Amino acid sequence: MEMTQPTLNDLLDRLAAPSGSLYLSLDIDSHALVELLGDRYGVPRTLVLDGFTDPTVDESCGAALLALLEGRGETIRAWAYGDQWIGAGTAQDAQGITRPVLATAPRRTQAEALVGVSGQDADWVERLIGITGWTPPLRRPDVDWAQIEARLDTRLPGDYKRMVETFGEGAFDAWLGLNQEPWTALREDGLLIWASTEHKDLYCWRTDDGDPDRWRVAVQTFDGEVVPFDCPAAEFVCRILLDPHHPFTMAHYFDTHWFMNYRDNE
Repeated sequence: MEMTQPTLNDLLDRLAAPSGSLYLSLDIDSHALVELLGDRYGVPRTLVLDGFTDPTVDESCGAALLALLEGRGETIRAWAYGDQWIGAGTAQDAQGITRPVLATAPRRTQAEALVGVSGQDADWVERLIGITGWTPPLRRPDVDWAQIEARLDTRLPGDYKRMVETFGEGAFDAWLGLNQEPWTALREDGLLIWASTEHKDLYCWRTDDGDPDRWRVAVQTFDGEVVPFDCPAAEFVCRILLDPHHPFTMAHYFDTHWFMNYRDNE
């Protein structure tokens, strides 16, 4: 069977909610299945490779999938998507035959409420890790900030640098893309762009303070309006993920949040 995105949609529709598994026919290419899922959900995490389970796998990175497969996985990759884990690869069926497999399982994070939380008493990057269920290690330990800051002729906010180092290249909720280096297209307007969305909203800092850690967010919308916010970048991301009343909220679309990784550093 040829694997296409419509075929994948059909297979996902056959999975029982909130969790289930499908042992597929032997004529399905498990590598093609994983590649299609990667095109849709980003770079996966490897849970099982050649029958050996990653010893660091726990609830935060897809262990529910392995429980669903009753430990019979041969090669299993996992993706986070909203409140689901999606897994694919190969596993032994009840008769001991290794087959391509597709599975889903519930996914939960332990995001804290933002009520009464101010920028002075919160580590917003740590909160963002909790909100997305992100797990170590750092994704971009290789970033040369001295070189980047010399090229931009400015220091950069510490919370932004921690976000890049922690999450790497990708997008929050597969929507808000985190720039690995600020874009300078609006620099003449006193703005540096640290993130963007598919709707061409640009998430910037106002760089009118000599201390980058005091820079505040401004959003240039797709129609050119600039909307200021009195918060730094990491706090801004936390708030749009969780606050349904925020003007740029993402909370209307997902109750459970994740970071889609675009770069395989494993």
